[in-house]
Amino acid sequence: MTKRAYFGTDGIRGLANSHPMTAEVALRVGMAAGKVFKSQDERRHLVVIGKDTRLSGYMVEPALVAGFASVGMDVRLLGPMPTPGVAMMTRSLRADLGVMISASHNAFTDNGIKLFGPDGYKLSDDKEIEIEALMDQGLADGLAAPTALGRVARVDDSQARYVEIAKATFPRRLNLSGLRVVIDCANGAAYKVAPVVLYELGADVIKVGVEPNGTNINADCGSTHPAAMVKAVREFRADIGIALDGDADRLLICDETGRLVDGDQIMALIADSWSRSNRLTGGGVVATVMSNLGLERFLADRKLTLERTAVGDRAVMVRMREGGFNLGGEQSGHMILSDYSTTGDGLLAALQVLAVLKESDKPMSALARQFEPVPQLLENVRFSGGKPLESDQVKAALAEAEERLSGTGRLVVRASGTEPLIRIMAEGDDEKLVNQVVRDIAGAVRKAAA
Repeated sequence: MTKRAYFGTDGIRGLANSHPMTAEVALRVGMAAGKVFKSQDERRHLVVIGKDTRLSGYMVEPALVAGFASVGMDVRLLGPMPTPGVAMMTRSLRADLGVMISASHNAFTDNGIKLFGPDGYKLSDDKEIEIEALMDQGLADGLAAPTALGRVARVDDSQARYVEIAKATFPRRLNLSGLRVVIDCANGAAYKVAPVVLYELGADVIKVGVEPNGTNINADCGSTHPAAMVKAVREFRADIGIALDGDADRLLICDETGRLVDGDQIMALIADSWSRSNRLTGGGVVATVMSNLGLERFLADRKLTLERTAVGDRAVMVRMREGGFNLGGEQSGHMILSDYSTTGDGLLAALQVLAVLKESDKPMSALARQFEPVPQLLENVRFSGGKPLESDQVKAALAEAEERLSGTGRLVVRASGTEPLIRIMAEGDDEKLVNQVVRDIAGAVRKAAA
C-alpha cells in the first residue's frame, strides 16, 4: 500500500495546531476532497460538516469551509453532532461528501478529520490516497470562478433529525417508561441529542458530561473514564448506565450494581436477541482480532460464527458489507448496526440493549455477563520514536510468546494507528501465563524504545 502522509487508520488526527492538524492542512483537505468529489455536471455540489465540542473545532471548521467553498462546493454546517449522525445526514441531504471534525476518545488537545462518501461510509484507502495526492499540489489549481464559489449555511434542525432517526430504531412495541438511565455524554458531540432520545422514549434520564466548555471533552467522563457513570448509577440507583465517547461512535455500559459491560458482551447480548428473533444476518458477527475468545465460543455454541478483522471499525464494516452481516463491532465499544447506520453508533447500540432489558423484565446484572471471558490482558506501551516492533529483541520475545501460547490462547501485538503506542494483547485459559507473556513483551518493547 502507498505510504500515506496525512491519513491514518481513522482519518487525519493529531495535536491541534500542530502538523497535520493545522488550519492549513484543513484548508488543503477541503480543497482536495472538494475536487475529488465534484463531478463534471453543472449541478451544485454539497458537503456537510459536523463536529464535536473541542475548542480547536473553531479553527478547523472555518478552514475546511474555505477550502470547499473555494473549489465551488456548497457547505452545510451541522454543529455538534455524533459521527454517525454526520454519516446519516450526508445521505439524507444527498450530499457528495460528509466531514466529521473530531478526535473521538482523545483529549481535547487533539483533533481530527473523518470523511464520508455520498453513501455515508468512510472513504476507502484509494480515495484517501487520491485526496492526499491533490493536497500537496498547488493551491491555485482548480479554483472556482468568482461567480461559482460555494455557498455556506447552517442546518438548524440537524440535531432534531438525528433524534428522530435514533428513536425510530427502537422497537415500536416498547418504550423506556419505568427505567432510570444514566447517560454520560463525555461533554462531547452527543451532549444534546442522546438525553433527548432517551427522554422522549420514556426513560427517567440522569445526565452526566453534558456541559462542554471546549476543553473538558472526555475529561474524567465518557466511555474512557467510566467512573463518573458508575458513580451516578449507584448514587441515583439507576437501572443501567451508558457512557459514550467524544464523538458518540462507541459506548460502554454498566449494570445497576456498577459492574462494567464491554463491547464483546454487548455484541453477544444483541447477537443472541437478534438471532432468536431471526433478525441476525450473515450467520454471525464481525469483530476484530482484539475480541475475546469467550465471545467466539459463545457464538459457536449458538451455531453462529465470529469473523475477525484488523482493528478499526472501518475494517469491520468492510467485512460486514462483503458477507452480508448486520452486526459487528469492537471490544472497545464501537458497535455497527448496519440495518440502521453506516458506521459505529454508541446510542443506537445502547437502544438495542435497552430493548432487551425492557423486554426481558430482568435486571441488567442478569444480562450483562453473556459469557465468561477468557483471561485477557491488554497493555499499551508508549514510545517516542523509531519502530520498536522491528527490533531483534522484540521479535525474539514475540516468537517465544507465540510458542508458549500455542494451542491455548492468542497473541496480538500492533502499533496504534492514532497514538504513539504499541498495543500488546494476550489471552488464554492460563491467566498466569497470559500475564507473564504480556509483561515479557512489554519489557522488550520498552528496552527497544529507550
